Amino acid sequence: MWLAVVSQPFDARSQTPALRELDHDHGEFWVPSPWLFPASGENLSAYERNGIHLNAGDGEFFDISALTGADSTGDGRSVISFDITGDGMPELLVRQAGGGPLLVFENLFPDSNWLRVSLRGSRSNSLGIGSKIECIVNGKTLYRELYPGVSFLSQGPAAVNFGLGDATMIDQLIVRWPSGEKQVFSDVPVNSHIQLTESDPKVRTVIPGKGVQE
Repeated sequence: MWLAVVSQPFDARSQTPALRELDHDHGEFWVPSPWLFPASGENLSAYERNGIHLNAGDGEFFDISALTGADSTGDGRSVISFDITGDGMPELLVRQAGGGPLLVFENLFPDSNWLRVSLRGSRSNSLGIGSKIECIVNGKTLYRELYPGVSFLSQGPAAVNFGLGDATMIDQLIVRWPSGEKQVFSDVPVNSHIQLTESDPKVRTVIPGKGVQE
């Protein structure tokens, strides 16, 4: 068992002395200011391996940490899901305090159909945060809530992703805005990033590098 105590001065130039004599034989160390950590050569990681689990869809999960290479021993502090390559298959970005500051894991699962949804509020907040979105496809309803993930030095995008499998048509897309308004959209294209605006029935497509298409 080990204990880490980090000093947190309000002035980046100040330095806090150790609280007592350190036991170097047992690996104790002291960094007088958190701003000096990158140059100290020390690491707060206890080298526990990170884990990743695959949802089998029936309440069962499979540990695929070693298979994916995501079981890094770095001091992982946060993970964000984001589609870096623009193919509808979100990658994982892992922020670490040791073992490399940022790890990116490319999504190499088999291709499938998908939908990404961004919102623009009018009566609700501008990004539609807190909205509930239902995607009805092939007789099944997929549920999402728009709450961007926020963690240590990380924040996810204000958008939701739906994996659609082999479905080529979305029956309905329902948005319940924080204002209480409910909108139902049809003829929604798959394999696309769309933007929906509160009280506006139009479905707009977002093209990488070109923005929102009217």
